[in-house]
Amino acid sequence: MTSVFPEFIEQSLARAHVSWLPHLRAGLQAMAVARPAYFISLAQSEFLPTEHRLFAAFSLPLAAVRFVLFGEGPYPRVDSATGVCFMDGAVDTLWSAGVGLSKQVNRATSLRNFIKMLLVAEGVLASDNTNAGALRSVSTLTCAVDSGWIQTGAELQSNLMQQGFLLLNASLVFRPQVAPAEDANAWLPFLKVVLGALIVQHEMNHASPKDRIVPAKAVQLVLWGKIAEKILVLPEAKRFQLLQSEHPYNLSFIGNKTMQNLFEPLHLLHRR
Repeated sequence: MTSVFPEFIEQSLARAHVSWLPHLRAGLQAMAVARPAYFISLAQSEFLPTEHRLFAAFSLPLAAVRFVLFGEGPYPRVDSATGVCFMDGAVDTLWSAGVGLSKQVNRATSLRNFIKMLLVAEGVLASDNTNAGALRSVSTLTCAVDSGWIQTGAELQSNLMQQGFLLLNASLVFRPQVAPAEDANAWLPFLKVVLGALIVQHEMNHASPKDRIVPAKAVQLVLWGKIAEKILVLPEAKRFQLLQSEHPYNLSFIGNKTMQNLFEPLHLLHRR
C-alpha cells in the first residue's frame, strides 16, 4: 500500500518503537486533516532534526512512559538537535575535572541550567552559589575514580529514559524561517493523539471496568516554558498530573523547588 505521508515521515517512523506506530500515524493523519498543506511545506523546507530523527523520542515503549517532559522545540543547531527534548547531541562529556562543567555543557544554556538544578537537588550545590568556584569543587567529586557519577550526555539521556521520561517538544521541528509557536500549533493535533494513547494505556493497566474515566495519575506532564504551555488547550492534558516551570534557559530554573522535588529522588546524575 502506498503511504499517505511523504517519504521522510515514513523513514522517521521507522525509528519509533512499534508500540507507538499506530498512534503516531493517527496523530499525523489528524495533522494532515487540520492542515492539509503542512507536510508538503515541511518537505520543501530545511528543518531540524536531521537524519530522520523526527520521532526519536518515541524509542521509549508506550507502556514504559511515566513522565512526558515537554520542551519548546529542537535546538536550532544541526549537531545539537536530536529529536529528543533537551538532549544536546553536541554534548559528550559533562564535566571538566577540577574546572567545572565541560565547555560543551556551558555552551548549551538549557542543559547547563538543568544539570545545575540536578546538582542542587542532590545537595552538592547550593542554589544561591552555582558559580565557577562551586562547580570546581563539584567536578572534583564527580570526576573522581569510581565516583558513581555519570560522565556523558548519553548517560543522562539513558537515565531519563530508564525513569520513564518521554522527552518531547511542543514542536517536533525547528525551521529558522517559521516562528516556533506556529510550528507548535501545527503539532497540537498530533500531541492530542499521543496524550490520548497514554490515557488509554493507563486505563487498561489501572482502571476498574466500572470506573474507566480516571485521571492518568500514573503519568505526569512536565511543561517547560511558554510554548510548552500550548499543550494546556488540549482536554487530554487535564487528565494528567501537571507540573509547570519556566524554561531552563532562565537562571531561575536552577532554584525551582517544584523541579528539585520532582528530580531529587530520581538521582539522574548517578550511574545505574
